[in-house]
Amino acid sequence: MSALGLVFSNIHDTNVPELTAKRTVASIPFGGRYRLIDFALSNMVNSEITKVGVITKSNYRSLMDHLGSGKDWDLARHHGGLFILPPFDNIGGSLYTTRLEALKNVLGFLSGAEEDLVVMSDSDMVCNIDFKPIIKRHGEQNADITLVYVEKDRASVTGDTNSFFEIEDGRIKSIAFDSKNDKVNLYTNICIIGRRLLINLINETLSRGNSHFIRDVLIPHIDSLRVYGHKHEGYYEEMTSLIKYYEESMKFLNKSVRDEVFRTASVYTKVKDSTPTRYGENAIVKNSLVADGCTIEGEVYDSIVFRGVKVGKGAVVKHCIVMQNCIIGEYADLNCIITDKNVVIRDGRTLSGCDVHPFFIGKGTNI
Repeated sequence: MSALGLVFSNIHDTNVPELTAKRTVASIPFGGRYRLIDFALSNMVNSEITKVGVITKSNYRSLMDHLGSGKDWDLARHHGGLFILPPFDNIGGSLYTTRLEALKNVLGFLSGAEEDLVVMSDSDMVCNIDFKPIIKRHGEQNADITLVYVEKDRASVTGDTNSFFEIEDGRIKSIAFDSKNDKVNLYTNICIIGRRLLINLINETLSRGNSHFIRDVLIPHIDSLRVYGHKHEGYYEEMTSLIKYYEESMKFLNKSVRDEVFRTASVYTKVKDSTPTRYGENAIVKNSLVADGCTIEGEVYDSIVFRGVKVGKGAVVKHCIVMQNCIIGEYADLNCIITDKNVVIRDGRTLSGCDVHPFFIGKGTNI
């Protein structure tokens, strides 16, 4: 069965307002070289889905700059390829506020497609998932909808927009927005559904004045449609807050975590040709991810450093995330800090957060 992809770029912007003031959640830098959308797009491409629409809403200039023509994901094609879908469905339209309204705005894209299935994914997660066996199983079960979930300890699930499944013999029997169970089946917001069925459900639900995809589309059709669950066994984490973003970023310093994320398939990103990082005579770097194009004269420990960062002589950077083109002055001392792009920390400054509450510095700030 043929499938096209839909990626939501703005749905969870309010979860990480510090990082989405001037970008989409899809554009949030991660792991020293990636953007969060790289994981969703790579999942599509690695699963041989070569027609992908990215639904935008606001603050998407940096997202468009990152995606370009889609060539870095092999999506610059004459047939299919990457489609940036605008937030309005017609002249005078309004910005969507829910997932269902976002889908309404791309009905033209869906109606003009020829693929049998639609694979929908958010872009606020880090995961590496192959859709090919899921799509195959979807067909074998004669499923109408397949929803991907992960099994989690309830105590480890953060955020306030979660959905949980009760499953019996592979069929989803109920969906709830909270659970008292110690172990829960957490919906990943990855959905496989027939294209024509999706169009019909969108029109039917909106005609009744409803606008919530899970509450007004999925839950009312649990019994009337064949709704199956697929359990994802690999790594999966959502960026539900700034603290969660920091925690997951720090996990990437662990090689076993990186191996788990990348063991099944590659994750692609925009390629930038930069010079190798230059390390000064007295530089010390331990247990850190340092991108290319940096100049390290000081000390970096247990940190993630993006492209083009300069760490001055005598500076000490510990447990930090330093984004692109930041300048850390000489003899500055940073601990548990997240700096957005183009931040300047002057000589001799001392800044500290803590591991459960990192200190965030906004884009372009000079301290």
